[in-house]
Amino acid sequence: MIQHYDILQQQTPLKTAAALDDWNRMILAFLAHGATTPSHLAALLEAEPDFAMGQAVKGLFCMMLARVEMFETAREALVAAKSARLTRAANAREEAFVKALDFWLNGSPRGAIAAMECILRANPEDALALKISHAIRFMLGDNAGMRSSIEAALPAYTPDHPAQGYVLGCHAFALEETGEYTRAETAGRLGLGLAPDDAWGLHAVAHVYDMTCNSKGGLNWLKGREGAWAHCNNFRYHVWWHKALMHLDQGEIDVVLDLYDREVRADKTDDYRDISNGTSLLMRLELEGVEVGNRWEELAELSANRAEDGCLIFADLHYLMALVGGDHDDAVARLLGRMRRKAAHGRCEAASVAAHPGLAAAAGLEAFGEANFEAAYLNLARARQVMPTIGGSHAQRDVFERLTIDAAIRAGFLEDAAMILDDRTALRGGHEDRYTAVRHELIERGRAASPRNELNIPAQ
Repeated sequence: MIQHYDILQQQTPLKTAAALDDWNRMILAFLAHGATTPSHLAALLEAEPDFAMGQAVKGLFCMMLARVEMFETAREALVAAKSARLTRAANAREEAFVKALDFWLNGSPRGAIAAMECILRANPEDALALKISHAIRFMLGDNAGMRSSIEAALPAYTPDHPAQGYVLGCHAFALEETGEYTRAETAGRLGLGLAPDDAWGLHAVAHVYDMTCNSKGGLNWLKGREGAWAHCNNFRYHVWWHKALMHLDQGEIDVVLDLYDREVRADKTDDYRDISNGTSLLMRLELEGVEVGNRWEELAELSANRAEDGCLIFADLHYLMALVGGDHDDAVARLLGRMRRKAAHGRCEAASVAAHPGLAAAAGLEAFGEANFEAAYLNLARARQVMPTIGGSHAQRDVFERLTIDAAIRAGFLEDAAMILDDRTALRGGHEDRYTAVRHELIERGRAASPRNELNIPAQ
């Protein structure tokens, strides 16, 4: 066996140059969220199934999908990875990847992160480990950890490193999620200049425009850059979602609905990330009094089949949003029952998130769907301080913040609504968007009326 070095200059024990080429192509595709990532990995494993690290990466990718049926595939990959070590020795890097998968399958994504960080302390230029750590931290809502991980490794990414642009994209996103909007935009633009297919970096800059309430600037940023996300896996739907949010802030409802139908839900998948795009966009539209037709039904049917998954609280809450929007009461009851059982008896790291904020947020969503706005507000308000632990970004979780504010206004908790709006504005560096302006107007109208007077607010 020849000890090859991969594109990241990491020792990679593969038998042939062709296998190494597949491995390198997989790494670059993964860094770019490319749709070809699984095909490159499949070609590699078909040629060299006894490559332990390749099997471990396959399992980690399966875990990132947060689909219960993929856990079995991930377990099979772990068995294959451990078996591979019996036929040929694995180096420290491979061992760490296998350990990461083992941790995650045993309910500890933080253990998987620790394994990746162990690699990075020794070899910070290993962008594959860096991106996987970044992705898992994102799923956990660990913004500070994302940033510290990348900033510890960043000096290793010199201009001749093939992953420098992608790492700058990750840095841009971490900076944005920790409130460093100016630096985030600079890093994202620089990264995209180095790696023109880095959809993550492009989308990090889109987040900056969202968080600084500059939807017009965001639309200008995305215009003409479609090539940066056209090659992507389903992440491309998420970038279209960002564009739809910008048009929503501009009040261009017809454009939003068209983007929803043509791009955001171009493929009617039940991937939780695609479901979250659809549900959160429809909910934002309904909060603005827009009739969305029968669009909820498609999402609800798919989400009903996921009611028993229990892989990720972020996913559960968006499935629940779809079920509430589509009036699937039986599936709502099943999903809530499963969340309660997990919160009470689960032994994995996610059980504590299910207990809080998961149950309170879920109760708030259910109450909002039933037009019980007082209960909706009280539950959502109880959850909101720790909502980052469900994972996702500020932009993604903003739908829960909007629901909390709207429930407060409809229930007559006007001063509470005003305080949450102020918190939301502060997070955005003092900038106000269209949503904020409209809600301040509603609050002022409410203050001029009796405390619990009907405000003619668009009802769900």
